[in-house]
Amino acid sequence: MPGFASSDKNVLVLFQQTAYIGLMSTLIDRRRALHPDPAALGEGRLTALSHQARGRGAGVNMTGRFEPHSRSLFDDGWQGLEDLPAFRTTVFEEKPKTIITRNDSPDISFDQSINPYRGCEHGCSYCYARPAHSYMGLSPGLDFESKLFAKPDAAKLLRAELLAKSYVPKTIALGANTDAYQPIERERRITRGILEVLAEFNHPVGIVTKSALVTHDIDILGPMAKKGLVKVALSITSLDPKLARAMEPRAATPTKRLAAIEQLSAAGIPTVVMAAPIIPAVNDSEIEAILSAARTAGAQEAGYVMLRLPHEVKEVFKDWLDATMPDRAGKVMSLVKSVGGGKDYDAAFVKRQTGTGPYAWTIGRRFELSCQRLGLNRRKLKLDVSQFRRPPQPGDQLSLL
Repeated sequence: MPGFASSDKNVLVLFQQTAYIGLMSTLIDRRRALHPDPAALGEGRLTALSHQARGRGAGVNMTGRFEPHSRSLFDDGWQGLEDLPAFRTTVFEEKPKTIITRNDSPDISFDQSINPYRGCEHGCSYCYARPAHSYMGLSPGLDFESKLFAKPDAAKLLRAELLAKSYVPKTIALGANTDAYQPIERERRITRGILEVLAEFNHPVGIVTKSALVTHDIDILGPMAKKGLVKVALSITSLDPKLARAMEPRAATPTKRLAAIEQLSAAGIPTVVMAAPIIPAVNDSEIEAILSAARTAGAQEAGYVMLRLPHEVKEVFKDWLDATMPDRAGKVMSLVKSVGGGKDYDAAFVKRQTGTGPYAWTIGRRFELSCQRLGLNRRKLKLDVSQFRRPPQPGDQLSLL
């Protein structure tokens, strides 16, 4: 077709059947652009149709960075683009051989983590976990929040790993990559199964979530808390419900997250508020208000993380920013670069969490002063690993003493 360039990495697909639409990465409306830019086609920079992404965080569905070809779909006139269905959440089952993931990153407070799910329906445009979907041959854009993977054997695998004589107990972080309490946990209950195993072994666990669903497991978390085995961190990015909905379209409202902190605290479960991520010129003005509201709800500790834009997250976030806040998009990215040493993102350890430069220093100082004023972080709970025990198993030889 005239007007299109081809290469080994760019593939143009002319579609005619709706059944094929689920594979799309990018759509181009021929009625608006008779001769689309070949570079835009190949790089997957064009957005999905607005009605397909409604209720989602991402507006793009670029090809993953590991794919040998970049696919772009083009309406050749035989079918109307307005008839294309919206992205629907699909859950696939994953069967890993192990469930505990280990890391040696010097700027992360845990060595072990468990992620019951891949992908996250919350749809946060800024989510640093989005690039992981590229490893599955899927897009870090809309695919990340609509094509999810559940690990139904997680509790069984965890039990086997904890029973191994070589296992050394260390605090396990639950939901460190994608949220362990995203909406599908309501039916799947994989996270609950993991907690049941951890409670049986007296194994310490730290939970990070932005979902009020965590309160459904208070019956497990409460007894664990009495033994010093658990703490729960709630991420609150904004107290403004409209801004929160725009940033995190399918996550719990700020009010529900504060209520979750209150319920957990009332049950004796140590709580942490995470003001994360801090996005320059978007929610940075709310640091003090977020910490104050969380402290009133019962939070004892607090933390923050600056906006991180690794790999494809940059494209998803910038597209969201241009669509949602066109009047300040330039200012936001200018401040982001000032924190990243002149780049959109500095991946260096430590720097990636807090940033560098005057603006980053100011954010850090404001956070510290607010915590001091509110009495947050006066005592940071260290979870107890000494109580770990392997319960007797069928076939074990009984001790004579």
